[in-house]
Amino acid sequence: MGAENRAPMERLNAFLQPWHEAVSDPAGAQQAVLHRLLQMYAQTDYGAQHGAAHIETIEDYRRAFPVATYEDYKPLIQRVMAGDLRLLLTEEPVGWAITRGTTKGESKFIPMTPTDLRMRVSAGRAMMNYVVSSGRYDLFQGVNLNLNFPSAVGTVRMGDREVEYGYSSGIYTKYVSAHTPIRSLPSQEEIDALGGGKTVRDWEARFELAYEKCKDENVTLVGGVAPTAIRFARYLRRVHGVYPKDLWRTQIMTLGSVPGINTYLQPALTALYGPVVIREIYGTTEGMFGQQRDEKRAWVPNYDLFFFEVETRSLTGLGPGTGIKMLHEMRPGELGSLIVSTPVLPRYKIGDLILALRPPYFRCIGRDRWWTPLHYAWNELMTFNLGRL
Repeated sequence: MGAENRAPMERLNAFLQPWHEAVSDPAGAQQAVLHRLLQMYAQTDYGAQHGAAHIETIEDYRRAFPVATYEDYKPLIQRVMAGDLRLLLTEEPVGWAITRGTTKGESKFIPMTPTDLRMRVSAGRAMMNYVVSSGRYDLFQGVNLNLNFPSAVGTVRMGDREVEYGYSSGIYTKYVSAHTPIRSLPSQEEIDALGGGKTVRDWEARFELAYEKCKDENVTLVGGVAPTAIRFARYLRRVHGVYPKDLWRTQIMTLGSVPGINTYLQPALTALYGPVVIREIYGTTEGMFGQQRDEKRAWVPNYDLFFFEVETRSLTGLGPGTGIKMLHEMRPGELGSLIVSTPVLPRYKIGDLILALRPPYFRCIGRDRWWTPLHYAWNELMTFNLGRL
C-alpha cells in the first residue's frame, strides 16, 4: 500500500472500529449503549418520571419504561415543539425532521439534536467499509450525486425562536458535506432553494439541477432514496436521451428507504447506473440504525449507537406477538417488530418489521402489517432470491 493511502485507511479504520467491535460482541455493546442512554434520559423530565437514574439492568429498563409508538409520544413532542425542551431533550434541537410518509395523514415530526446528528454519520460506514475492503480510495476524488429531499421546508416556533424543519436525508447530507471529505452536488442549499414541494414538477426541477451540476463531474457515489435514484435515471433518458451509466462510472450506490434494494430493485439499478456496487442503508426519520457491511445482501445493526429490541412473532408472521427480546437474540428466520431506543425516544416502537438472517445480518421487510411477510415472500419467489444472502 502506498504511503498516500496509509493515513486515509487508518482514519477510516478508526471510524469503523467501534461498529465492528460492537458487531462481534452485541450483548456487551448493547449494555454499554443502554447505560449511556440512561444517563441522558435521567436529565429529562420524561426519564426522571420513569426513574432512569436508578436503572441498572435491561430487565429494570423494561419494567420502568413502556414501549411507545409515535401516537403515544406525539403529545410530548408537541410540548417540546412549544418550548418544553427538557421534557425529552438534553440539548437544543438543531432542527426538526419530518417523514415523507404519514401517520394518520400527518407527517411525523422528530427533533434532531447535535448528538443525534453526529450519530447519523454512521450511514457513511457502508461506503467507508467498501473503500477499505476494495482499496478504491479514488472514490474520494469524485462527487456524491445528491438526490435527497430538501433539508429546509419551513419553520416551527419553539418558545421565542424559529427552528427549521425538513427531511432527515437532506439534513444529514448537509451535515456530512460540512464535516467529511465527501463533496455532494448539487449542494443541499441549492436543493433547498427550489422549495419543499413534492409534485412531479418539483422533482423534475431537482433532477434538472442535479444533471446540470453533475453532467461534467466524476460521480463516484450516489446516495439517497432508491426509488428516487430510479426516477432520476428515467428522467435523464426521457429529457436528455442518456442514462447515468452513459455519463458516469459510479463505483457505489448507498441507498435506503424501501425494502428489496438488493433483490427486486437491483436489476433496474444496475441497468440504469451500470455495474455499481449496491450497499443498503437502514435509516429512518428517527435515526440511522444499520447499513450493509459487505457483499451479503442485508444490513448490520449499529449496536454501538442504539439500543435494539424486538417484539417477536411466529415464523409465518401471522401469529400474535410472542414477547420482547433483544434484536441480537433473534433466531434466523424469526420476525420482529423493531423497538429502538434513541437519544430522544426511549423504547420507541417504530412500526417496521425486521427479519433475522444469519447473524449479524437483518432485513427490514416493510411496515408492521399482517400482509407484509406475504408480500416479502412473494417478491423473494418472483426474483428467485428465496432468502439468500
